[in-house]
Amino acid sequence: MKSISEIDFSNKTVLIRVDFNVPLNEDKKVTDNNRITAAKPTIDAVVKGGGKAVLMSHLGRPNGERNPDFSLKHILSEVEAVLGQNVVFSEECVGATAKDAVDSLAAGGILLLENLRFHKEETAGDEAFAKELSELADFYINDAFGTAHRAHASTTVVAQFFKGNCCFGSLLAKEIDAIEKVMRTGEKPITAILGGSKVSSKITIIENILDKVDHMIIGGGMAYTFIKAQGGSIGNSICEDDKMELALEILKQAKAKGVQIHLPVDVVAGDDFSNDANTRVFPSNAIEEGWEGLDSGPETQKHSREVLLASKTILWNGPVGVFEMDTFSKGTINIGNSIADATKAGAFSLVGGGDSVAAVKQFGFEHKVSYVSTGGGAMLESLEGRTLPGIAAIYEMA
Repeated sequence: MKSISEIDFSNKTVLIRVDFNVPLNEDKKVTDNNRITAAKPTIDAVVKGGGKAVLMSHLGRPNGERNPDFSLKHILSEVEAVLGQNVVFSEECVGATAKDAVDSLAAGGILLLENLRFHKEETAGDEAFAKELSELADFYINDAFGTAHRAHASTTVVAQFFKGNCCFGSLLAKEIDAIEKVMRTGEKPITAILGGSKVSSKITIIENILDKVDHMIIGGGMAYTFIKAQGGSIGNSICEDDKMELALEILKQAKAKGVQIHLPVDVVAGDDFSNDANTRVFPSNAIEEGWEGLDSGPETQKHSREVLLASKTILWNGPVGVFEMDTFSKGTINIGNSIADATKAGAFSLVGGGDSVAAVKQFGFEHKVSYVSTGGGAMLESLEGRTLPGIAAIYEMA
């Protein structure tokens, strides 16, 4: 399949599915433009190649109704600032208004269509709505990894009307490549760090990547289910009692596959779920009643660092402590520093999943790792081994 750099866009009208579902403040101003910035290389490739770029996206969840709070008009000035040129806005995403806006657009121009989700047909994956979208252009690019796991009209169904005239955008291609490097082509040893509060939310990921990794560092709240399952005392720490048998089964499978599981050996515990709590360090399997494990301890941090520095491919999905509280952020910062140092030494590192991405940004590791995924749910489903419909559609039609 051709990459975006190999396509001649001169005299082409290109429909680009971007993910401009960005956060807005009370004044409807964009507070984080990362998703707009991430789409810039693809849009630039089209307009600098002499094509017309017709951008379509959703914003929020208007549930199929025209709600002015979710109009993409609010983000127009930010899109113009990021792209460095004037962007025309269409009050509609389909029909005569949209078609007229496309026809009036000059080569090298950019048009932003109104919120796709003002039409319930978008999330329903309606074929007639997808056909209307397709009639606006003669080439289709999907560059919205964050919605690639949804079989919506603009992300999946529309591709069928562009057989031989569609491709992945730069961002989506990078996301696919990053996941491939971890799941299929990564240099060994491969280490996955899985954190977060619940084992139940990571079961499918764990089961899918056990065949691919050499080491798995398990941290955060989910670690206490494993520790208690092995007979440890975890005090008031979070635990899914109904998942303890599963935790033991995961440990058993890992051993059979030769995967080393690294659980915390010590933890920083608080006597309250608060940044101002009193703290003590306990062995992870001997936490006293009244105390709750909220971060990895110094010995665990040292061990995690050793494992990561010896790794050639690293996946980080989930923090290893309550990093939002400064008192309990040290373990997560240690993971970030260790991955940054391993990356500097030549390892490939992928960070994905909402909380770990938030931690990377909060502590300034964003440009010290190889790749930070923009797609939360899509990233998780990829790690679970699912074929994302938005990606499958392009492979089928390209």
